[in-house]
Parts: sequence; C-alpha cells; structure tokens
Amino acid sequence: MTEGKEKNPWQTLKSEVKFETPWITVTKHDVLNPAGKPGLYGSVSFKNLAIGILPLDKDLNTWLVGQWRYPLNKYSWEIIEGGGPHGVNPIASAKRELKEEAGIIANKYTLLCNMHTSNSVTDEYCFIYLAQELEIANAEPEETEDLQIKKLPFKKAYDMVMNGEITDSLSMVAILKTKILLDERLL
Repeated sequence: MTEGKEKNPWQTLKSEVKFETPWITVTKHDVLNPAGKPGLYGSVSFKNLAIGILPLDKDLNTWLVGQWRYPLNKYSWEIIEGGGPHGVNPIASAKRELKEEAGIIANKYTLLCNMHTSNSVTDEYCFIYLAQELEIANAEPEETEDLQIKKLPFKKAYDMVMNGEITDSLSMVAILKTKILLDERLL
C-alpha cells in the first residue's frame, strides 16, 4: 500500500443544495478533482439511516417484502427495510420496521453488518440485522407502502439471490452473510 493515499485529493470550491425532500438532499459541488482540474460532483445525502432486517425463525423460514420500486420502475423482493433517524438507536428503528412491514416482533437481534450503500454518489449508511426468536403480530404498513409479505424457507431466499430474482443490495448482503453464518454453524 502506498503511504499518504488516505488523504482527500478533492478540493471543494463551492457547494449548493439543488433539491430537497423529507428524505434526501441533492447537492452540486464545484470541485478541483485529484488532477487539480475543475469539475462538478453531485451528492445525495440521506436524512435517515438505512435499516435492513432479515427475520429467521427456528425452522429456518424467513419473510420477504415485495413492492414496486419507483426509481427502478420494477417490482422488487427484499428483506424488511426502512429508515431510522440519525441519533436514534438503529435497533429501535429495526424493531419498528419489522413490526410495521411484516407484523413480526423479534426478541433477539444480531448485527450482521453496517455498510455504505452506494458511496460514489451518496453518504447513506446502513445497519443490517438478523432478527430471531420471533412472534407474529399484525403488520402496520405506512400509507406509502403497498406491500406483499411472503414467508418462505431461507434456502429459497438464498436461491432467489443466486438466480438474480433478488437484486436489492441490502437483501443480498443480509441473505449471503446469513448463509455463510449458517454454513459455518455460527448461528
């Protein structure tokens, strides 16, 4: 590894917010790039943390949520996902999302990973949890969510990742990491 490569080679000359919603801020940056030449950079800042939850029962069943994803203009099968305010314990947000979307209460949460979701254009930060020791309750989706809930064997969810039916990054990471943990008998 070359020494000194960890320094920021970009210089921001001016930043201007171009668009804002309750969820995101889009900013245009006038920059000098690593070669010292003028350039433009756009970034999306998220106002919440990304939260992903993979429920897994004692019989190795899981639940997926299906919904139409507007930016993709296609239907997507995913683990339970949502947002959690910065400054709020991510597990509290995970508990809320799991109950809202799937009607599940978990008595055990394990952090599978935290990650940046698309670090070339956004600062979004994510926490992904495995939820176990499950109790079934009633789902309470938000008005903007038209969800389909599917209970299936975990192996089927893994197969959906491997054959390209699941393309959502949080879902892929959660399912693949859980498969490794199961195979290594760490769960």
